Amino acid sequence: MRYRFTDNFWFGCAESATQTEGFCAAGGKTPSNWDHAFKISPHRFFNQTGPEETRGFWQNYREDIQLMRETGINSYRTSLSWARLMPDGYHLDEAAAARYRDIILCLKEAGIEPIITLMHFDLPFLMQQKGGWLSAQVIDAFVRYAETCFDQFGDLVSHWITFNEPIVPVEGGYLYDFHYPFKRDFASAARAAFNTQLAHARAVNLFHERRYAGKIGIVLNLTPSYPRSEHPADVYAAEVADLFFNKSFLEPSLNGRYPEKLIALLKHYDQLPVVSEDDLQIIAHARVDMLGVNYYHPRRVQARQTAINPASPFMPDWFFDAYEMPGRIMNTSRGWEIYPQGIYDILTDLRLNYGNIPVFISENGMGVENEERWIEAGQVNDAYRIDFIRQHLIAVHQAINEGSHCFGYHCWTFIDNWSWLNGYKNRYGLYRLDLKNMQRTPKASAQWYAALIKNNGLN
Repeated sequence: MRYRFTDNFWFGCAESATQTEGFCAAGGKTPSNWDHAFKISPHRFFNQTGPEETRGFWQNYREDIQLMRETGINSYRTSLSWARLMPDGYHLDEAAAARYRDIILCLKEAGIEPIITLMHFDLPFLMQQKGGWLSAQVIDAFVRYAETCFDQFGDLVSHWITFNEPIVPVEGGYLYDFHYPFKRDFASAARAAFNTQLAHARAVNLFHERRYAGKIGIVLNLTPSYPRSEHPADVYAAEVADLFFNKSFLEPSLNGRYPEKLIALLKHYDQLPVVSEDDLQIIAHARVDMLGVNYYHPRRVQARQTAINPASPFMPDWFFDAYEMPGRIMNTSRGWEIYPQGIYDILTDLRLNYGNIPVFISENGMGVENEERWIEAGQVNDAYRIDFIRQHLIAVHQAINEGSHCFGYHCWTFIDNWSWLNGYKNRYGLYRLDLKNMQRTPKASAQWYAALIKNNGLN
């Protein structure tokens, strides 16, 4: 069967500033929360590999963009580093702005549409010291940063993203202790989540009120929650997981309001943060022009198997347990289930229940450990990645045929990059990065993806 996409469909890749640029302190950049986290807790990072040891896109962007051009990708989502562009959090570094401008110009000259994300996990540490996303002062500073970016690059950038996966710093930083500031406190998590949503809303409203050219949206990692069975207890467990980890950002970003069931649940357990009506109105008026969806794996849950100690700290885990479905197909390197149906279910849900908003797949990919074992004649034969992308694109195509307003697909990532606590443990790239000499070489998937783009579809 032939799966053909529209002529203007985005086939691209996604990356981020922290994961590709390198620290480059000599260039004026101040530390981000990730630079600080590595400084104080290097043992948390795989092989103690920190964010300074990324692949040097800041220096090598021209060569990397030429490789993108040769591959044929027509869009590229990356982020700006707030700590690099405005080292003190408030004032522009002219040299950094000029470099970012040249990067964007190089993309456009290569026929690649730049999709620019303002915040991809890397909060300036100076802002973290002011309270991070628990602080109203940081919200104000973020809006100023967003305005600076719109003013500096708005003539070149037509597609903006406020936040990438805003639920992840909330989970990692305040619920499950895997992002700085390494806390486990639901009240702080709820406050950080609300303040992030408010910062997003204010930036979106500013963008629309100032009538900047182009479109603005948000990227959410939507992980569908599937119940173990149709038993009401399992169904409820999946519903609550979905409320916490999907709808807590999806509903206010698309509908301007929080789910009533989530509000009622938090109120029942006295966990609802105190917010002002003015702030709720700001969120209510913010409407994104497009949505990016990051999808890697499903979430499978079941009703709690053990009772909760009522004296224990409140957590989302009070309401569900993870469920390992028999027969599931796994990426054993990452510990994630491979389930292409999930991407179809997400797009169908957005079509049926969220006004069929314009959406693109902003990340989808497969990270594999020790890819050197698959090298044949000097090239990584990553047939597993080709199969993964193919299956997910077929699911995307099916959703589009049924009416989904999906206009693009971005694989994560173009060249192997540094991946937060995982360092270079799991490789995602279409191009292999040799850590000894930083040489980039195409994997089999790069050639396959180039043919896919050239043919505007697959068999």
